[in-house]
Amino acid sequence: MNELKPSPVLLCANCTAQMMGEFCHECGQSIKSVIRPVSHMLEDAGDLFFHLDERIVHTLPPLYLKPGFLTLEYFSGRRVRYIAPFRLMFVFGLLALFFVHLALDNTHFGSGKGVRAVEADSISGFAAAKTPDEVKTLYADQTRELNDTRDDPAVRDLGRMGRAFSVDLMRTAANARLAELKAPPLPADAVVVHTDGGGDGDAWLRGATEVRIGWLPAIANRRLGDALAHFKANIIQFEAGGERRSEAVRRMVEGFFGVLPQTMFFMLPVFALVLKVFYLRRRRLYMEHIIVALHSHAFIFISLLGLVLLGFARSAVAPHAALAGSAIGLLQVAMWVWIPLYLLVMQKRVYRQGWPMTLVKYWLVGSLYFWLLLFALTVAAAIGLAH
Repeated sequence: MNELKPSPVLLCANCTAQMMGEFCHECGQSIKSVIRPVSHMLEDAGDLFFHLDERIVHTLPPLYLKPGFLTLEYFSGRRVRYIAPFRLMFVFGLLALFFVHLALDNTHFGSGKGVRAVEADSISGFAAAKTPDEVKTLYADQTRELNDTRDDPAVRDLGRMGRAFSVDLMRTAANARLAELKAPPLPADAVVVHTDGGGDGDAWLRGATEVRIGWLPAIANRRLGDALAHFKANIIQFEAGGERRSEAVRRMVEGFFGVLPQTMFFMLPVFALVLKVFYLRRRRLYMEHIIVALHSHAFIFISLLGLVLLGFARSAVAPHAALAGSAIGLLQVAMWVWIPLYLLVMQKRVYRQGWPMTLVKYWLVGSLYFWLLLFALTVAAAIGLAH
C-alpha cells in the first residue's frame, strides 16, 4: 500500500508563517528574494517607475479619449487594471517637460553671434560709414559686449585676452575709415562711454550685492544675496548681446526648467483645494479632488508631449512632403481645441451638475487656477533668472 506524502510547505523567511501566495499574510513580505540577477532588478525598476505592462493599454486610451471615465472608475473602486494617478502624472509630466526643454534648446534667442561674426560685421560696417561720427557710434556699439567682458570676473584671463584682441581689431578698422574720411584717429587708450540711459539702474546692476533682512537668519540672507548676484550677472550678460546673451538665456532656461517640476507638483494640491471650495456641497473628500487634479494634469502633460512630438515630426516631414506637414498641423490644432473641451466634459461627468452651473464653475475655476499658475510660473521664472 502506497503511503501519502505531504507536499512541501513554503515558510516565510521573515516570520516562518506558512505561505499561501506570493506575499505572507502575517507580515506582508514577498516570497521573491532580493538576491537576483541585475536583469531582474532592471525589470523591477522599470515596473516601479513606469508600469509599462498591459495596464498602460487600459489606461492611456480612456484617459485621453473619455473625459472623466478613469476618475469615476477609481471612485468606484475599480483600480487594479489602471496605472495609479500619481505615477501616471509623474511619468508623463517628466517626459513632457523634458521634450519641451529639448524643443526650446533648438530655439535661438538673441543674435547668437560669436566674436568672429561680430568682427566681420564691424569691419564691413566701418567701410560703409559716411561720417566720422558714424564711425565712432558704430565703434561704441560694436565694442559694447567686448568692453563689458573687461570687468566681468566670470570670464577667464584667456577670454579677456581674446576680447582685448578683438577690440584692437575694431579700433584698427575704425581708424582706417577715419583716415579715409580725413578725421583724427581714436586714441590708443580710448574708453568708450555708453550713454544709453542706464543711469542708476546700470550702477545698481554692477554694484555690490548684499541682502539684510532682520527677521531672516544669516544663511537665508546669504542665499538671497547669492541669488540676487546671479540675477544681476545674467541681466548684464543678456544686455551685452552676442554669444553672452545666448549663454545667459540658456542658463536662465535651465534654471526655470530645474524648478518647474516642483512648481507643478506644488500646484496639484492647490488645484484640488480650488475644486473643493467650488464643489463644497457635493460632499466629496479632498482626496477625490486630488485624483481629479492628477488625472487632469496627466491628460494635459500627455497632450503637451504629443504636441511637441508632432512638432518635431512636422519639422522633419514638411520640407519633403508639404501635404503631410499640413495634416500634422491640423492634427495639432485639433489637439489644442480638445484640451479645454476635455476638461469641461470631465468636470461635468465627475461632479454631475447641470450644464449652466458647470459652465459657470468651469470658467471660475479655470480663471482662478490660471492666475495662481501664472504666479507660480513667475516665481519659477524669477528663480531661473537667479540661476
